[in-house]
Amino acid sequence: MEGKQLFVVVNGRAARARAAWPRVREAMTGAGVLFEADEPSTPRETEEATRAALSEGFRTIAVVGGDGTLSAATAGYFGPCDSLAEGESPRAVNHSAALAVLPAGTGDDFARGLSGGRREPLEAWLARLVAHCRADAETESARGVDVLLCGVDGGARRFVCVNAVTIGIGAEVASRVGAQGEVVRRLPGEARFALAAVRSLAAWRNRRVRFRVDEGEWEECATNLLAVVNGAYAGGGMNFSPRASLTDGLLDVLAVDGLSRASLVRELARVHGGGHLSNPKIKLSHGTRVRVETIEASDALGVEADGDPRGHTPAEFRVIPSALRVVV
Repeated sequence: MEGKQLFVVVNGRAARARAAWPRVREAMTGAGVLFEADEPSTPRETEEATRAALSEGFRTIAVVGGDGTLSAATAGYFGPCDSLAEGESPRAVNHSAALAVLPAGTGDDFARGLSGGRREPLEAWLARLVAHCRADAETESARGVDVLLCGVDGGARRFVCVNAVTIGIGAEVASRVGAQGEVVRRLPGEARFALAAVRSLAAWRNRRVRFRVDEGEWEECATNLLAVVNGAYAGGGMNFSPRASLTDGLLDVLAVDGLSRASLVRELARVHGGGHLSNPKIKLSHGTRVRVETIEASDALGVEADGDPRGHTPAEFRVIPSALRVVV
């Protein structure tokens, strides 16, 4: 193999990723694929390592980790977002480079969405990566997917993410999952999210929130849960919007209005199958840009993106169509 073909980013902080890395290394070596690897210790280091590798000419970045590591690597496909002007999109470092998913995280929701709702074994993703690295220039083994450009804390912080954003209790759950101890971390991802959700529900309190999709009217609701999704799955397999697509150029916006704690528990039990959308207090909208803010500044809600807490409302989200090539 000639040239700089494959750069592998490994989330060495995660036990599942550490366990998966020897299998990845063996598969790539056995297939004769030349690669270099790095084990960044923070999301910022992952972003910077990805950006540096693409600048050096690597054609594919493979990510051994979960949705948070994927999100950080995706950010590295673009220039820094903090200095973007209003309405400006981040610049891709290398438009032709591809991202390869090697799921080894807690929820792996982005990979689940790419696989139609299934959690495929690592070996299936390794086979795709090997085939991609062996493909000639005329063989298309990657497809373009949409990404989200996000602004939180009233626009003070901007970043790119790839799969989904939740606002309110979703950010609380993400914080609790990240703080879980070693014993709980041995449980399946779905169980870890469920435990965190139960504890977060104890502090449930609706806030007055308003949101706007594209140039539509402002809508108000009493809530502690909104979601802005690109892919179909988030939060360890929750199917917020069954028809969400990574390639339709749209964001799906889920708003819960006036649900009690008990009612929310019932809906969370149905969300994995999409049954929650039959509740008239749950509204699903579609658009290319979303603005979310609380009526009272003191009620600001937390925002998480791809499983990691990122800041608070006021927040704004915009889709960037077909901005990232992903190995499929």
